[in-house]
Amino acid sequence: MKVVRWGIIGCGDVTEVKSGPGFAKAPGSALAMVMRRDGRLAEDYAKRHGVPRWTTDAEALIADPDVDAVYVATPVGSHLEYALKVCAAGKPITEVGQEAV
Repeated sequence: MKVVRWGIIGCGDVTEVKSGPGFAKAPGSALAMVMRRDGRLAEDYAKRHGVPRWTTDAEALIADPDVDAVYVATPVGSHLEYALKVCAAGKPITEVGQEAV
């Protein structure tokens, strides 16, 4: 079975208990890299969740050849920007959903 190596842009509270651990538990899926603007918090997240790499640069995560697909978990206002960059890199993307208001 091929393993999809995921990168998360915005590894904050939402990814702590929902999506982050889910990528690690899902068969054929692994977290390869996480990104957060605050490097100290990105490094801490990576250590606690067993993620081999972290960065403060979203574009570096998107371009990384060891990241097959990207999960965007940033504030909704930045989703389009990241989605366009991920699509331009030829990688699949998913994002955190938003509850209906």
